[in-house]
Amino acid sequence: MRLDEYASYDGLGLSGLVKDKKVKASELRELALEAITLLNPELNAVVQTLHQDSQEEINKELPKGPFHGVPFLIKELVLHKANVPVNMGSQLTEGLTFPVDSELMKRYKEAGLLTVGTTTTPEFGYNATTESVFYGATRNPWDSSLSPGGSSGGSGASIAAGIVPVAHANDGGGSIRIPASCNGLVGLKPTRGRIPAGPYNSEPLNGIAIEFALTKTVRDTAALLDAVSGPDIGCYGWAEPPVESFSSQMKKAPQKLKIALMRDPLSHVPVDEDCLNELDKTAKLCEDLGHEVIEVSPAVDAEALSLSTLRIWTTNIRHMINGAASMVNRIPSQENLESGIWACYEFGGKISGEELLQAIDINAMISRVIGEFFTKYDVILSPVTAQKPLPLGTLNCNKEGLTAEDWTNQIFTYAPYTNLYNATGTPAISLPLGWSKEGLPIGMQFASAFSNEGLLLSLAAQLEEAAPWSSKKT
Repeated sequence: MRLDEYASYDGLGLSGLVKDKKVKASELRELALEAITLLNPELNAVVQTLHQDSQEEINKELPKGPFHGVPFLIKELVLHKANVPVNMGSQLTEGLTFPVDSELMKRYKEAGLLTVGTTTTPEFGYNATTESVFYGATRNPWDSSLSPGGSSGGSGASIAAGIVPVAHANDGGGSIRIPASCNGLVGLKPTRGRIPAGPYNSEPLNGIAIEFALTKTVRDTAALLDAVSGPDIGCYGWAEPPVESFSSQMKKAPQKLKIALMRDPLSHVPVDEDCLNELDKTAKLCEDLGHEVIEVSPAVDAEALSLSTLRIWTTNIRHMINGAASMVNRIPSQENLESGIWACYEFGGKISGEELLQAIDINAMISRVIGEFFTKYDVILSPVTAQKPLPLGTLNCNKEGLTAEDWTNQIFTYAPYTNLYNATGTPAISLPLGWSKEGLPIGMQFASAFSNEGLLLSLAAQLEEAAPWSSKKT
């Protein structure tokens, strides 16, 4: 198999070749490693290659899961593979390892995925681009002068470039959907409690963050969600499991949906003309498919949402930094943290317990508003970001004089549509349905009610068939 042929398949496609004995898992491993060697010097998306680990897994025989033999990359944040460094994009935590696989890592393995390396992240994941002092800038395969989004930009760039068809990602404010938008991929943020967070985490970021992945196709997203979702032992809260598999729900065309078109962000920040034009085209496509589209937005207090986000992120960054620093026996300081993260660390130390609980209460109240909204509308449609992929350096977290408030505002001025669904825990998906005048991908976001990923996947599959994005190549 040639490298270009390998790069044309999605995960299930490659797994099918392995199962039909048309190619060996070892060959796919070699192709992925070859692609890293060829492409990563330009992309700077892959941090480490796991030559020995991946060979040992093949020697032991990979599990016969739905992604049997498919090369895979893991983001260096939250998820961990036993004894593999999880640097979190920071000088402070360089060399941090865990002695065991996290529960989600175990499930990725059981699905048959073969981990061949790790990918970049901004420092502690708090950025909408993937640039850090520690790793440097990760580049967008569509235009190397641009950002691949963040914080899962290393994974997004790797898939878009053809290194792997599926890669781990996580999302605490848009970090799956933003790189999906910037790289022309499918990016589902599942419902809160859908994906296991053990053994060391309970509800990441007080419930606003969740783990999952980026993919090329809707069918890969659905199959992977089937493979890895569900509570782990001792989990105290989880999303209701589906009656029917997500893959089965995906294959059923949705009935006529009532779609709320959200043009104006809650914060009313300016939105690029290309993003709005592609939003209108997507709305027209939905109407052509028989759905009803109405321009309306939920009545959510944007200032309250911003306040809850600031408090939850900064207190959790402080907690994360202190915990990780103790594991590597280092002291957090301005010398080993970027200026924006240091500002968040200091700000988080000033938040009282009552103020954090107030933030959680804000999100709970917003969840009630959104829950009520979804009794009247099936789906909310919006862009993912307010701008096209940004030039590298635009979101510089090491800029002198940054405050925690300024930094949070910068992130969510660029991505003002995503954070609502982190606060509420409801599922949202980015689909590569938009394209700028320059030919850059612009993701369209669809969100639905709590535990309603099946509807989103069904609609996504219908849209994928109506407007195939597989013909778009980097």
